[in-house]
Amino acid sequence: MKVLVTGATGFIGGNLARRLAQYGYEVRALVRPRANTLTIDGTCIEQIPGDILDRESVARAVQGCQAVFHCAAIYSFWSSTPKLIHRTNVDGTTIVLQAARQAGVSRVVFTSTVSTMGFSPGELSTEESLLDPDHLVGHYKKSKYQAELVALEMAAEGLPVVVVNPTAPVGPWDVKPTPTGRIILDFMRGRIPAYLDTGMNLVDVEDVAEGHILAMESGRSGQRYLLGNENLSLREMFGILQEITGRRAPRWRVPYWLALAAGYLDHAVEGKMLSREPRIPVEGLKVAKSPMYVDCEKAVRELGQPQSAVAVALEKAVRWFTDHGYVKSAVRTK
Repeated sequence: MKVLVTGATGFIGGNLARRLAQYGYEVRALVRPRANTLTIDGTCIEQIPGDILDRESVARAVQGCQAVFHCAAIYSFWSSTPKLIHRTNVDGTTIVLQAARQAGVSRVVFTSTVSTMGFSPGELSTEESLLDPDHLVGHYKKSKYQAELVALEMAAEGLPVVVVNPTAPVGPWDVKPTPTGRIILDFMRGRIPAYLDTGMNLVDVEDVAEGHILAMESGRSGQRYLLGNENLSLREMFGILQEITGRRAPRWRVPYWLALAAGYLDHAVEGKMLSREPRIPVEGLKVAKSPMYVDCEKAVRELGQPQSAVAVALEKAVRWFTDHGYVKSAVRTK
């Protein structure tokens, strides 16, 4: 079976493409010119030059494929070109899904995000938790919400689209890295003096890759599936990283207002004056104001979504960052 993966040079897409190839699928990857292809180098994955904003290259890549995994997106809480986030995440999704429909593919899996779920204090979010569009924070979250609407609308029109909503994946091949990967790296480098009283749902990125394949095989068209595992506070996550690395976890809890003030200052200096990505993105702080805890029972029940130990996934992330030179000094691992 021939499949196309967009975003195969990224974190989720790279792990997915590698897993598909291991299972014997004939995998194509749509790869932008000058992209870092570390995630798929040395594999049998066919690299097709193109861009999800280029209709002709997308049409060529989809031709002859039975399934499409659309993972490509700009995943960032800051950008010097915010309009590009919308074009890539919304217009790019429209182009890929339209090409899949024209090519007559039998299944499309669209990678959305946990950020399109609605969250209420003290409650676990599920696929049925609707997000109030008026509460959307930042360009990334808005663009993924709109892209998900495109996918669900096309599913209603007959395109066999399954939507998967990963939580916060951790593990190997986080090349860029992602915002969660940067938290791990900052901890490894001793750059986190305090913690915010918040939390998230963490999941092994390899389980997320598996969840995509399971969604292709048995997911219901037009449905959303949360691909996650364990709800952890930031303090609990740092405690696990302390056990893995030997670095001491931060003991001081920073008030939210102080973290936000530091974020705005960082944005003014790094983002506005120097046009560099801030270390403390304001958009990310706003998203993290309250814990983003979820119930992933639907994906476990309907898809058979794996639930590998998050502590092991964090250790795999630490080892991968260490082995690939992201930290200058050696990190003690168990």
